[in-house]
Amino acid sequence: MSHSATGSPIGRPSREQRPLPSDPPPASNLSGALFGLLGFAIFASHDVIIKFLGATYSPIQISFFSALLTFPLMTVLLIGDAVPGTLRPVHPRWMLVRSISAVIAAVGAFFAFSLIPLAQVYAVLFATPLLITILSVPLLGEKVGPRRAIAVIVGLIGVLVVLRPGSTEIGAGHAAALTAAVAGALNSIVVRKIGNDERAVLMVLYPMLVSFVMMGVALPFVYRPMPLADFGALAVVAVLVLLAMSCMVIAYRRADAAIVAPMQYSQILWAALFGAVLFGEYPDAMTYVGTAIITASGLYILRRESHGSGSRNRPVLETKTRIGLMAGLRVGAMTRVLKRRR
Repeated sequence: MSHSATGSPIGRPSREQRPLPSDPPPASNLSGALFGLLGFAIFASHDVIIKFLGATYSPIQISFFSALLTFPLMTVLLIGDAVPGTLRPVHPRWMLVRSISAVIAAVGAFFAFSLIPLAQVYAVLFATPLLITILSVPLLGEKVGPRRAIAVIVGLIGVLVVLRPGSTEIGAGHAAALTAAVAGALNSIVVRKIGNDERAVLMVLYPMLVSFVMMGVALPFVYRPMPLADFGALAVVAVLVLLAMSCMVIAYRRADAAIVAPMQYSQILWAALFGAVLFGEYPDAMTYVGTAIITASGLYILRRESHGSGSRNRPVLETKTRIGLMAGLRVGAMTRVLKRRR
């Protein structure tokens, strides 16, 4: 079985072939955590702009121009990748699955941001680690013990607390957020499966191209004229993504994934602040109770994966990405390319 089939961390030998890394010094862990917090705060600002634009434009149009404005970054990545090889993927079918799932995750998240409160979107997207854990069993051969299985069940109960089917209306926004979470989980699993065999640039390039083509085909049916100010807002979105990704690359370089990954849950604080101040959103107490349950289960899964006996593949801990990000961009891929430019 190839290393990719076992879900070995992207760009590194499998866990069985390498010693466990020593813990980074406390100062390094602290700076990594702070950069992680900063990165996710910038991502939250990115989501605010998406929500504003989503009130006027289709998520298809937003995704199309987001991909268009991100191509300069792709050019830099292509120039900087010194690894010899062609632009043909080693696993074309899995690459197609990775590309389509990335596009669906991004569009679903954009659509959800435009329809329901930020806090509810984040609450549902926080279930992604639970879904990754579930999908890792059939696709990566991961063995999930009773403790992680219970954590997944508890987390899914938290999702039901947030959505409360039967007592509240579940609309298109909630369905879009759930779709984004499932597609994002599948995308992460595929990356863990083939990422060690594929060039890092291809893992970014193909989803970007698929997004550009798919959204371009659908664009004429939803297009609305976009003033220069709104187009400028999309340019700001692209810049924010670059800044946030840079912070995340620094964070994962300075601290272990077990320190950085939990920082994603800080986004619920920004959701509460931005939602109240900018959109007049005040989700009820049950939304935050459900979010707390989902967060606790996610943190427990991360803790179990960070211990050598808890997980062979560490599918959640080594994901190093964020649902709702422009299709294709991943911290792991950027880190691999930037290392080769040194």
